[in-house]
Amino acid sequence: MSSRLGRGLLVVAGLAIGILLIVILILNRQAPTRDEATSNTPTVRLIEAELLPFVIEARGYGTARPARRWDAIANVPGRVVERHPRLESGVLLAKGTPLLTIDPSRYRLAEAETKAELASLAAEQVQLEAEAENTRRLLALERERLRLAEQELSRIRRLEASGAVSRSRLDTEERATLSQRQTVQSLENELQLMPSRRQRLEAETERAATHLAQARQDLDDTRFVAPYDLRLGEVEAELHQYINAGQRLFSADGIDAAEVVAQVPVDMLRRLLGTQTLEDADGGALDIAERLDLSAFDAEVMLVGGQGARWPARVVRVANGLDPATRTAQVVVRVDEPYRHVAPLTRPPLVRDMYVQVRLAARAEAPLMVIPASAVHQGEVYLLDDAQRLVRQPVEVAFEQHDLAVIAEGLEAGDRVILDDVVPAIGGMSIDPRRDEEAAKRLRQQALGETS
Repeated sequence: MSSRLGRGLLVVAGLAIGILLIVILILNRQAPTRDEATSNTPTVRLIEAELLPFVIEARGYGTARPARRWDAIANVPGRVVERHPRLESGVLLAKGTPLLTIDPSRYRLAEAETKAELASLAAEQVQLEAEAENTRRLLALERERLRLAEQELSRIRRLEASGAVSRSRLDTEERATLSQRQTVQSLENELQLMPSRRQRLEAETERAATHLAQARQDLDDTRFVAPYDLRLGEVEAELHQYINAGQRLFSADGIDAAEVVAQVPVDMLRRLLGTQTLEDADGGALDIAERLDLSAFDAEVMLVGGQGARWPARVVRVANGLDPATRTAQVVVRVDEPYRHVAPLTRPPLVRDMYVQVRLAARAEAPLMVIPASAVHQGEVYLLDDAQRLVRQPVEVAFEQHDLAVIAEGLEAGDRVILDDVVPAIGGMSIDPRRDEEAAKRLRQQALGETS
């Protein structure tokens, strides 16, 4: 009984101690504090809205191609007798390099034959002139004889009328006079035929000269020389191979310039063209692209996936119409000397079929209201008023360019724009602002297109 009594006392003592500890904890508890600033006043970044000089950009994609391409086609048949040892695909050759020669022997013979024909015709012309001169001199003599014969005939007629000579003598003199007249007429006819003979010789000479020019042209067509610095493409002709007229021998691309036909979205191109003023159409230019100062646009070609490889370019024309597949405008830019300053890893040469991006840029005529595109929330911008409270301001976005939004209406210079996305954004809520100078600097650089 004494042991059971001791255990009971221990239980009662333990309960008493536990109750005492609970009472002490309740009496010494502290009520939780509430940090109003932390729960209700978010800290946000902001910048001041301002009108900024703005560079309007338009970007498109396309493939590079050489500005000049040469498909060497044989104009004359023959066997290949000479071929440059480096006439292979991908090889670079300088202007004036002999590339290929077709057997010229038959064309040299044709040239020699035509020259001989021309010499013969020239001799005939000299002979004709000599004959004409001789005929004129002979005609002068025969006319003089005719004059004497007619004088004699007149004298005989007077004598015959007086009975001094017989009738037979008069008849003889008349026959002699008629014969002399026939001789003079024959020489005159011969002289009249001289111009037609001369025209025939001139026509034959002209025809022979045409044959000679054709023979020389055929002879020139047997030799293929690089007309400019080029890079060889596909080569189909081999040494000793017989070539037919019209057969392609090889192709080559000029390396002095490359072109890219960039597919640019129409709305981007429209904004870019809006920065320029159309010239008057007094010169007869009907195409709008011809009335624009294309040199005012900055252009740059960038290799897609090329780790920063880029080339300065210039706009040369705007192709007519829209691409039927993508409904985009086609702007042609040219890169001069695409093989200059080539670096194997950072700047490869701009060769055929490279997939590139084209950037076109022009400064807007007037400064624009520009803010980061992330600061626009479904047509609204969060502003900070003078009481450090949030204001939801509806705005109209003219267009977006990369990470920037150009505001047409709703913002004024000096408005404090909140950059962060406040959730929930309740109008009139307190804000703890922090001016972000780095974001404002970056915004100015992006507006001027100084960052890619």
